[in-house]
Amino acid sequence: MRWALVKVCLAVTAMVVVAFAVPLGLVVQEMASDRAFSNAERQAATIGPTLSITTDPGQLRRAVESTEMGAAQRMAVHVPPVGGGTAVEIGAGWAGSHAVDETRRLGRAMTVPLARGGSALLQPTALGSGDIAVVEILVPEREVSNGVATAWLVLAGVGLALVVGSVAVADRLGARLVVPAERLADAAHQLGEGRLGARVPEAGPKELRSAAVAFNSMADQVVELLANERELAADLSHRLRTPLTVLRLNTASLGDGPAAEQTRAAVEQLEREVDTIIRTAREQRATGAAGAAAAAGCDASEVIRDRMAFWSALAEDQGREVRLAGVDRTVRIPVARPELAAALDALLGNVFRHTPEGTAFAVDVHDAGDAVIVLVSDSGPGIDDPDAALRRGNDGGRDGSTGLGLDIVRRVAEGTGGDVRIGRSVLGGTEVRLWIALDDRARGGGARGGRERRGRRKRRGGWWATGAADGQPT
Repeated sequence: MRWALVKVCLAVTAMVVVAFAVPLGLVVQEMASDRAFSNAERQAATIGPTLSITTDPGQLRRAVESTEMGAAQRMAVHVPPVGGGTAVEIGAGWAGSHAVDETRRLGRAMTVPLARGGSALLQPTALGSGDIAVVEILVPEREVSNGVATAWLVLAGVGLALVVGSVAVADRLGARLVVPAERLADAAHQLGEGRLGARVPEAGPKELRSAAVAFNSMADQVVELLANERELAADLSHRLRTPLTVLRLNTASLGDGPAAEQTRAAVEQLEREVDTIIRTAREQRATGAAGAAAAAGCDASEVIRDRMAFWSALAEDQGREVRLAGVDRTVRIPVARPELAAALDALLGNVFRHTPEGTAFAVDVHDAGDAVIVLVSDSGPGIDDPDAALRRGNDGGRDGSTGLGLDIVRRVAEGTGGDVRIGRSVLGGTEVRLWIALDDRARGGGARGGRERRGRRKRRGGWWATGAADGQPT
């Protein structure tokens, strides 16, 4: 469309330039010709007073030579025989005797084109005796076209400037129309590919601004719908995991017998089904929706306080001592609230699932400037193979473990350019460190940035000591 607008403007401007420049050039050419012949007539008139007084050849020759045209040998005087005398010819003639006789007969000026170029102006002049003398002026071609070429060049330059200017203006106007349309089309493609953070600047003509507003509103509604869907998935996790954990713990006290085994098997089957539902819901979410929600971020302290309030009831029932630190101030992170809540539930669920009742645990939040560190530690038996626990789908050979929990935590961290590591806590058990990067440059690095950061931290210290017990997180 942009090139089509330029071509239309180019064609219109070219027609306007031709319509005005060509007639104007012809007028300039005609004016130059009139100027040359008018000057020749004035020069011919200068010899008229002398002819009205005398026809003496000597006096006429001196009078002719005293004029501008005579001095340039461009004037001739043709005097007919007067009173029985002879004809007088001053200067060389160019038009010929026939043209002179025709001028004398008609009694008006004539212009005769010359074969060698240029023209001759024949001007009749009355003598004192009543006869007619003819003054002939040579008009060269250069005087007839004097300034015409320059005028044509100027007109051509002006016309070219107008064409170029019109093309430039049309291109700018086309860009004002096309660029917003291209942005809208590009954003639509991005939205179709699942990048729900795509938005369109509300710029350009009124119609395109309205389209951009409608598109942005539609995209916001899509993001809101997906966020509600994620909230439902997270709510499912919150509502079902804790009761399942309680049921699983209670089945341990049922003793032996067919009914007890069937109950335990049913609980395990239900837990596997819930894990499958949650896993499917998370794996099917669009990458763009996660990016749009992460761009808004959340307050890590507020989310941790909320989830700890949820888990504290179960901790009190099991006699677990809970410590919470670093959540007394706002800590913004580039992670969507449902994502962080799901990661915390996975970590805290591991504590309840893989440590005995009465085991103390703690959640600490540290703001490291370029990152936020969330520590979940316990005083349990620890983990014998931290690297294996972080591999997706690893169940550690334990019943009811799907390997999904820590994979959710890892993806939340690596989505910001951070990482997750497992080590020995100060409480004596397991410490899971969730490193959430805040530096925008780190986010572009993805998992690679996380691996480089892990290497640097590993060289700085030895907090990654592994445990020696058989607990294995999910």
